[in-house]
Amino acid sequence: MSDQAELIRAAKRLSHRELLTSLEEKTAPDHAALVVVDVQNDFCAPGGMMDNEGLDLAAVQAMAARLPSLIDAARVAGVLVVFIRNVYSTEGNLYLSDSWLEQAARRRGGSYTQRDICAEGSWEGDFYGNVRPRPGEPVVTKHRFSAFHNTDLETILKSHAIRTVVMTGVASNVCVETTAREAFVRDYYVVFLSDGTATYADEDHQATLRVIDRSFGEVTSVAAVERIWRGGEQEGDRGPASREPARSA
Repeated sequence: MSDQAELIRAAKRLSHRELLTSLEEKTAPDHAALVVVDVQNDFCAPGGMMDNEGLDLAAVQAMAARLPSLIDAARVAGVLVVFIRNVYSTEGNLYLSDSWLEQAARRRGGSYTQRDICAEGSWEGDFYGNVRPRPGEPVVTKHRFSAFHNTDLETILKSHAIRTVVMTGVASNVCVETTAREAFVRDYYVVFLSDGTATYADEDHQATLRVIDRSFGEVTSVAAVERIWRGGEQEGDRGPASREPARSA
């Protein structure tokens, strides 16, 4: 069995451009973007979609509370911050297909079919708490789980010469995972934050972390990335311990 250093050397010989092998290299401010997915009231707040479906909001609210400090660190370091939001329900139904509505009718207990979800200009579709863009920061509007699907996200990333997406937000096993998978197959490095993403059942969150780690990107913590962006990565931020998610996430 080859050791890791030998495998990296082999990868470098094959690559047509500089290989980014460390977390610090991947999250360097000149080519990393912090992608904040769907931190909206419908997914995080009491009275929103997930609350109305009877799901436990504790993990997503704990995750959202960690993000403002990380977002601030990104801004100070000069990292591109991209906010993603959903718009689903509209007058006359511009976006919800028959397959989407059938799935909702079977599994969502009135969401999309009897209750509007993330309608434009609504409280439900607004950003949650203090996780919100500043004037001039890009906000990508999507109508499906992937933030790349029929949006201008890739145009924004390419225009800023982005090589790495640092994934945060909700739900880790749905929109965040779908976007991360598509980022990887579009040849971006993916850094997936175990405690900067969340969903409504821990077993679903853990499954996503395993899938991402195995096939789509590097799993690490909010603290590890924030320390890099604040100029002080510390020994022990990486490695097996940092890859384990916070249990509340």
